This record gives sequence, structure tokens and C-alpha cells, in this order.
Amino acid sequence: MSQDKNAGRNHSMKIDSSSFERVEELKYLGTSLTNQNSIQEEIKSRLKSGKACYHLVQNLLFSSLLSKNLKIKIYRNIILPVVLYGCETRLLTLMDKCRLRVYENSVEENI
Repeated sequence: MSQDKNAGRNHSMKIDSSSFERVEELKYLGTSLTNQNSIQEEIKSRLKSGKACYHLVQNLLFSSLLSKNLKIKIYRNIILPVVLYGCETRLLTLMDKCRLRVYENSVEENI
């Protein structure tokens, strides 16, 4: 893959008879990858997915029929993996870690 410095145009990469276009961002195995290796947009997306998952199981988490221990297990086994998927393979900044902790603490306080 190369970039023509003079014209500012991106060239595609060829392998055998296949041609691959250079892109700024792509989604691979559910994770957004950028050419700048930025994780901020991925964290936003993961937090949004975690909130959606939380709302799907909200009735269980607020049920008086379930014990607190079972609610915590539901959170740790259903919601948390959605939020943290792919984070273990990325280099997180202090701000990224802080955003994830704030989300985790806010959900655990509501259980």
C-alpha cells in the first residue's frame, strides 16, 4: 500500500488478482479499526452497545425476585463483555480507562 506524496492520492494494494482499497476506518470482527489506531470511537461504540444491552436486561436487574449476587453475575457475564470486547488488545490511555470505570461504577451502583 502506498500513497503518492505529490498528488495526495491513495493507491490500492494488489495481491495476485485481488485489489484492496485503502480506507480510513473499517470494522473487523465487531471492532472498529482506524488508520490512526485511535480507540476513542471504538470506546464510544462499546459504551453505546453496553447501554443498549443494559436496557435489554433492565427488568431482570430491577427484579425483587433475584438476589444481588445473581444480578451482579448477570452484569458481569452479559453486559460487561459487550463493553470490554477488544479492549484487552488495545493500548488504553488513562482517559480511556477512566471512561470505562465511570461506566462500570454507574451500572454497579444501579444494581
